[in-house]
Amino acid sequence: MSVDGRLENLERWLERCLPALFAEYGWGTPGPASLTPASSDASFRRYFRWQDGERSLIAMDAPPPQEDCRPFVKVAGLLAAAGVHVPEVLAADLERGFLLLTDLGRQTYLEVIDERNADALFGGALQALLAFQRLPLDAGLPDYDEALLRRELQLFPDWYLQRHLGIALEGAQLAVWQRVCDLLVDSALAQPKVLVHRDYMPRNLMSSEPNPGVLDFQDAVYGPVTYDVTCLFKDAFLSWPEARVRAWLERYWSLARAAGVPVQAELEDFLRASDLMGVQRHLKVIGIFARIRHRDGKPRYLADVPRFFRYIEAVLARRPELAELGALLAALPRAAEQPA
Repeated sequence: MSVDGRLENLERWLERCLPALFAEYGWGTPGPASLTPASSDASFRRYFRWQDGERSLIAMDAPPPQEDCRPFVKVAGLLAAAGVHVPEVLAADLERGFLLLTDLGRQTYLEVIDERNADALFGGALQALLAFQRLPLDAGLPDYDEALLRRELQLFPDWYLQRHLGIALEGAQLAVWQRVCDLLVDSALAQPKVLVHRDYMPRNLMSSEPNPGVLDFQDAVYGPVTYDVTCLFKDAFLSWPEARVRAWLERYWSLARAAGVPVQAELEDFLRASDLMGVQRHLKVIGIFARIRHRDGKPRYLADVPRFFRYIEAVLARRPELAELGALLAALPRAAEQPA
């Protein structure tokens, strides 16, 4: 079905479900409304804002078989039960991939955060993070297991090195890559486990009341405790000074210990685990951005690849156990990082 065809079906679905929804919530009768694009992301999902002048709602279009709304609905319920501000699912057609959600606002953290308000905004983000990290691991979410960690790492040689740069790892270089993967995977698996959002960054946090509104949580798993906090401060689209990031990480570590989140007992162990977890994620995201360029025809994400190499280089400078990765990356051509 074409994009327009799905939009037409979404509009017809809204026409059918909105009157009953308004009656259920005592909102009166829907008025003349507009349906405009609200946002899109690197997946196949699209979001539209339905607005009738007084009320604003968000309609999600998640086309099967590429997308499945069920994990979104399930994780939304888990996070809401923990007191996290997430969209409420007002109506759903899971078979066709349509959801109707409450609207958490128009501005993401990425759009409003700056060096003056970052402490306050990240303070709210840390409280939300700690709230869902305290959830029991009993809801049947997938595990961030060895197979998933290795599949993610493999995106880097498959899509960035081979497809984007035309480089195939062989012989000694392949052996180095495998040793680096072993180190990163072993570190991740050794960490205490919590619920992991997997994309907990300013672009997926809304400036709302209460702050933040949390989005894009449908890929949540049970996995390493450092994953989300590292993602929060080493963002795909926004960078902060190293000293400030370390101070925020130390703040999180203190809060986590006080809240009973199963974080590493020693600060230095936590910081090392965060560094190695970050490198795993950075390599994965570089591969994903190359895949989005070459498979999906969206080149703009490649412009942020140098940011991830800078994150990795900062870790390499303080983690001698990653020296082999440093040598491997130093041999790569760097001009090809820009969008084609």
